[in-house]
Amino acid sequence: MKIICDSHIPFLNGVLEPYADVVYLPGGRITRDDVLDADALVVRTRTRCDANLLEGTKVRFIATATIGFDHIDTGWCESNGIAWTNAPGCNSWSVQQYMGSLLANMSQRMGFDCKQKTLGVVGVGNVGSKVARLAALLGFRVLLCDPPRARREGSNGFVSLDEIIGNCDIITCHVPLTYDGEDSTYHLFDAARLAAMNGSRILINTSRGEVVDCKALKQALKTRSLQAASLDVWENEPDIDKELLGSLFTGTPHIAGYSADGKATGTTMCVQAFGRFFDLACRDWQATDLPAPLQPLEFTIDAADRKPQEVLADAILHTYDVMQDDAELRADVSRFERLRSEYKTRREFPAFTVKLLNDPSGRATVFLREAGFDISE
Repeated sequence: MKIICDSHIPFLNGVLEPYADVVYLPGGRITRDDVLDADALVVRTRTRCDANLLEGTKVRFIATATIGFDHIDTGWCESNGIAWTNAPGCNSWSVQQYMGSLLANMSQRMGFDCKQKTLGVVGVGNVGSKVARLAALLGFRVLLCDPPRARREGSNGFVSLDEIIGNCDIITCHVPLTYDGEDSTYHLFDAARLAAMNGSRILINTSRGEVVDCKALKQALKTRSLQAASLDVWENEPDIDKELLGSLFTGTPHIAGYSADGKATGTTMCVQAFGRFFDLACRDWQATDLPAPLQPLEFTIDAADRKPQEVLADAILHTYDVMQDDAELRADVSRFERLRSEYKTRREFPAFTVKLLNDPSGRATVFLREAGFDISE
């Protein structure tokens, strides 16, 4: 058996070698000649899996170590007998952490109280649900928009996109990229919707670059149709719009889901799916021994005379500060792909232990535990 793997998928090296000949290649450079005699692919979003790559090959199975799968022509694969799988929810906690850091920074740098703001979450799946929960802990009033879920589950608890635009101070996108049907998300935020934001809204996109019309966004920021925007994903990656980056509150190189924990989960899900498909022992494999980050995994916060939301914001920013990733991209946009492939170790909230001082009511403790932190007794 032969497997072609994206060389930038972490924790994978050496895992599949007992079962197959494994070839590691940069995801964006995998060609049809590379996969002609391959039985399986393990990829990320940089490998477009369609007829151009796969027709006439031996490939029977594709695993992508990502939540999104718009880089896989699923219809063509299924009609040609190629099974595929993604890693749903693998980096949802990582995006939650990214969003917590971004919202905490916005509050501090723009000078607003989260309790006075409404956050609209567009797309309430694995990621959006966790973002909504953390935002509520930080004090935001949260509105949810997810038309497919609203049709399945009933409209109670959901609002329309127009209501989100009309009533939310900050709008954050957590949707898949789809081009057809009533739930198409391609350019979901186009010139018309951006113009409807009345100069007071903030737009965040960590889903897929094409969900926001970046040309229209640049114009909307120039004309102040919205207050600010933050992007982690871009149209035409890695050749991003430098002028647009210069007008954003933050811009990062598609790393919102790049925690070590999220990567380990994505790789684990791929390997296990590979094992199930080919009936191999690696169906039970799990990534272990995750590296430690630069910041201490154990730290102390004094909660005296502080709101639990403030304590939580401090804890979030100890684990990760999005402004560092923003600064690195602004310093050299040509390093977009290198910043991704050489991304620093980032660990999620459960990896950290917080020692709380002066929290007699226990409220700060409750908030931190709800967010996923371990609390030292």
